[in-house]
Amino acid sequence: MRELNLSLNQTQKVRLQTALQELQDLSSKVNSSATVTVADTITVSHEDGVLKGHGTSELNGEVVATLCGVVERVNKLVYVRALRARYKPEVGDIIVGRVNEIAPKRWRLEINFSQDAVLMLSSMNLPDGIQRRRTAIDELSMRSIFEENDVVCAEVRGFQHDGSLHLQARSQKYGKLERGQLLRVPPYLVKRRKQHFHHLENYNVDLILGMNGFVWVGEHTEPRENDLMEDDSKTIESGTTNSKVANLEEHEGAFTPLETRQYICRIANAVRALSVLGFTLSIEVILSTLEASMSIEIKDILGAEFCVQTAEKEVLRRKSLTKKKH
Repeated sequence: MRELNLSLNQTQKVRLQTALQELQDLSSKVNSSATVTVADTITVSHEDGVLKGHGTSELNGEVVATLCGVVERVNKLVYVRALRARYKPEVGDIIVGRVNEIAPKRWRLEINFSQDAVLMLSSMNLPDGIQRRRTAIDELSMRSIFEENDVVCAEVRGFQHDGSLHLQARSQKYGKLERGQLLRVPPYLVKRRKQHFHHLENYNVDLILGMNGFVWVGEHTEPRENDLMEDDSKTIESGTTNSKVANLEEHEGAFTPLETRQYICRIANAVRALSVLGFTLSIEVILSTLEASMSIEIKDILGAEFCVQTAEKEVLRRKSLTKKKH
C-alpha cells in the first residue's frame, strides 16, 4: 500500500484495499497502453521493423519488458515508461529547489536530482530590475539575493557541455519563496501541465507544483519590482534612521495572518494525504480534498479515516468522469 504509515483498523484496511483495487481497474480500462512487469511479453508487429527502446529486450524472438511500467509507442519505437522513475529534467520544467552552496557567480541548488543544479548570476533578474551586465559588486552581494537554505523557484534551462544542469529565473514569477512550506513528494506524482503556478484566491495561498517533486505552499505575494527600486532610493537619501524604520515596517509586513497560516497547513496536509495514497497531484484533486477537509481539524487530515474516505471519493469521481465520456 505504498508504505502507508496509517493505523488502520480491519474495516478501514478492507475499505482502502477495495477502493485502490477499483482505482486500478478503472485506470486499466481508461489507458489503452498495456501495463507490464519484468519478463512480460510485449505484443508487436515484427513486419513493421519495430525499434526496441528503453525498458525492452529481445528474448527468443519476442520483445519482453525489463522493468515494470506502461508500454508506450511512438511510431515504430516501443519502450516502457517506469511508473516510479526518478526525476529526469527537461528544458522548460518548472522546479522548486533549495540553495546548498554559494559559489563564484552561481548558486548550487538541491532539486531532487542525481546532482545539484546551477543557477548563474547572469541567468536571473537582479533586485533592482534593471537589465545590465553583472559586475564585481553584484557578485559580492549574491548572499543578499539568495543564501544557504533559501527555497527558490526556477526553470530548467538545459544541460551544459560539462554535464551540469543549468537553471534560469528571468521572470518575476521565479525567485525566492518565503512564508510557506516546502513539501517533498515522489516526482512521478506531478505530471507535466500547462500551468504549475496556482493562486488560490479564496485562501490567499500560492501553490507551486514542481516537476522535480518539490511542492511549495505559501502565502500569496505580488511582484514588487518598482517598490523595491523606490525603497532603495529612499533608503540611500534618508540615512540610517529611516533605514531602521524601513526594516521595522518590512518586518511587520512579513507577518502572515493566522487564517492564512491555517490554510497553508490544511493545503499542505491535503497534498501529503494524496501523496501517501499515491494519487496524481492536480489542482482539481487538491482543491477537492481541501474542501472535504473543512469539516475536520487540520491534524485529522492525515488520519486513517480521512485517507480512506479520500480514496473512496476518488473512485466515485473517476466513475462519474468515465460515464460522461461514454
